[in-house]
Amino acid sequence: MKVHEYQAKEILRSFGVRTPKSIPCFTVDEAVKAAATLGGKVWVVKAQIHAGGRGKGGGVKVAKSADEVRDWAGKILGMQLVTHQTGPLGQKVRRLLVEEGADIRKELYIGLVVDRGSQKVCLMASSEGGMDIEEVAAHTPEKIHKVYVDPVAGLTDAEADDVSLKIGIPEASLPQARVMLQALYRGFWETDASLAEINPLIVTGDGQVLALDAKMNFDSNALHRHPDIVAMRDLDEEDPAEIEASKFDLSYISLDGDIGCLVNGAGLAMATMDTIKLYGASPANFLDVGGGATAEKVTEAFKIMLRNPNLRAILVNIFGGIMKCDTIAQGVVAAAREVKLSVPLVVRMKGTNEDLGKKILADSGLPIITANNMAEAAERVVAASRTH
Repeated sequence: MKVHEYQAKEILRSFGVRTPKSIPCFTVDEAVKAAATLGGKVWVVKAQIHAGGRGKGGGVKVAKSADEVRDWAGKILGMQLVTHQTGPLGQKVRRLLVEEGADIRKELYIGLVVDRGSQKVCLMASSEGGMDIEEVAAHTPEKIHKVYVDPVAGLTDAEADDVSLKIGIPEASLPQARVMLQALYRGFWETDASLAEINPLIVTGDGQVLALDAKMNFDSNALHRHPDIVAMRDLDEEDPAEIEASKFDLSYISLDGDIGCLVNGAGLAMATMDTIKLYGASPANFLDVGGGATAEKVTEAFKIMLRNPNLRAILVNIFGGIMKCDTIAQGVVAAAREVKLSVPLVVRMKGTNEDLGKKILADSGLPIITANNMAEAAERVVAASRTH
């Protein structure tokens, strides 16, 4: 789950991370009022969407008068903001953040992620703040410094000071930087975050250390422990198909291809998508119905896939372990009849009650294409998609 910048800052401030003063807004009038409330002579009007690169896309503007705040707020609110993370269609801006201006002397980068290899939280820091960290990692990896944090000790004073010096924090600002980094780590750890990123972390002209931007993602499996964070969820920022799938306990992610995939098990789903790619096509979605799929679940899965206007064929790939093949077959037949399936359907199933499942498909009278293995299934669904 993702949250907006202003929400991430609200969370991190509760742990001691310092940020510029700012006010979230939903209308142009609210933005003008926010600037007056904040005071000062310079404000930054920021689009709030769940994507990076907002500045490059025209979603972050500096205003030096109330009239400029009004002008920029009017232009940004409602715009279809396209960044390198939104895709070509962009994302509609429905919220703004009006923030006081800052005297920026240094722009730095700080991020926290879970490192699966070391099974620790990894703190990444770079002197190259304000840039795409992926570009820094690709071209100047020596500028990224990493600390693998001991979960018992937490981020120590020595670790915080060492990484701060490496990225160019002045010695006079080290105490502030130490507090900032340790607060960020606590916020990450205690909210079950999967990502916490400050880009840029700035040092001001008078040596203050502030989080000028903030991004946080959270482990969806731990959200039951954080109802306050769940309350921050913005459904307007999420794929409607993924929201609908979650209502039926389906793991669904939209992709750019044209072959729908319905699979039981995340690993098998990934392998299925790879096989489709191997045979020259691209998957339209990741869809894991899990081990307890019912006919209702399968029907809803078909409905969700069929909402994709680019869909040209569907591949059902089932390994019957806990999930029995005959149950899936009944669901597939029921779904195909209810939704009046208009694209080719290829089914491959192996495992428990496999023969019974195949008989159900054969006796249905529906134009279902069957396959005996994954390669055959991928080959047939790709061929069917190109003739549809």
